[in-house]
Amino acid sequence: MHAKFSAEELAFQEEVRGFMRDRFTADLAARIHHPKTFRDAMIEWQILLDGQGWAANGWPEEHGGSGWTATQKYIYTTELAAAGAPDVVPMGIKMVAPVLYSYGSEEQKARFLPPTKSSEIWWCQGYSEPGAGSDLAALQTRALRDGDDYIIDGTKIWTTYAQHADWIFCLVRTDTLGKPQQGITFLLIDMKSPGVTVSPIISVDDEHHLNEVNFENVRVPIANRIGEENQGWTYAKALLTYERTALSGVSYSKRILTNIRNLASQVATDGARLIDDSDFRARLADVEMEVMALEFLELRVLSDLDSGGASGMESSLLKLKGTELQQAVQSLQWDVAAGFGGILPEADDELWGSDGNIARREYMFGRACTIFGGSNEVQRNIIAKYALGL
Repeated sequence: MHAKFSAEELAFQEEVRGFMRDRFTADLAARIHHPKTFRDAMIEWQILLDGQGWAANGWPEEHGGSGWTATQKYIYTTELAAAGAPDVVPMGIKMVAPVLYSYGSEEQKARFLPPTKSSEIWWCQGYSEPGAGSDLAALQTRALRDGDDYIIDGTKIWTTYAQHADWIFCLVRTDTLGKPQQGITFLLIDMKSPGVTVSPIISVDDEHHLNEVNFENVRVPIANRIGEENQGWTYAKALLTYERTALSGVSYSKRILTNIRNLASQVATDGARLIDDSDFRARLADVEMEVMALEFLELRVLSDLDSGGASGMESSLLKLKGTELQQAVQSLQWDVAAGFGGILPEADDELWGSDGNIARREYMFGRACTIFGGSNEVQRNIIAKYALGL
């Protein structure tokens, strides 16, 4: 990968910028950020992206992907973040879809991939349970064979956007003998199935992202099983690699750092500029340099994937360092907001009215980013095992 863009890449960058400027309107952004209109607005945004051929840009071309190079993917995610626009909701296009086109039957690919790409299906992820989070192989949700169906009983927790979802991709236990990883199966479950109950969990930022999903005698056709029975752990590990790579959040961190530097250069409520404080400048510079280093690691991983390589331990490293840097960025954002006295929702400060509230919410919810997607302690164990042989 070269550090400078070619003429074609610069033209692509301008195309993406123009699209974001014209199509990601202030009205659409406001509706995406409001919980009552979030789902419909996100679907509208994803349909716009799909109309450009950009929604499923990481998919193979034979399944409707863009065929982009690693550099084009980098340009796209950078410009997306710079515009303040969200990426697609990842559970469908970025998480279950790669499992479908890698391990699913032809019938499953035909049934689920097109409506996932066009946002006709909203997916959620059924992995964690009340007694099985980072130790995912300890899951106990049971699936018993009954003719051509499985009967599902159990509970999933921390299920993001389950209140909006049409389908859930779920890890269930089909065998209790042998190692825990050997008795897990990967199922697709219709959320409208009788016996599925969704209960909200309000998180520390006062938002309803998370849910508990209970399954009571839920009947699921065997045709909804991905791959072989008891082999779901293999498919789950592949999915987690895609998820953890996406959790690095480099583009998000870069955008917030730009906002922090701009606002820290403004005169705060005490008549001073935060950027003139040497301690703050040093903190900001340290985080900016670490984000830049992580960005180049992410580019190397993307380049390796373009060349046919696989992201294994590197995805854990990206998740580990990326989420720690997101928290560092959110702490800086909080400090700048406090400097303007606008961290409360009712504040009407011209600089930190709504932005101050965003700083508060992102700081509070950001405490979870080192836990979800596999806690950072687990990522350190993976790195120690595969990189250091410990």
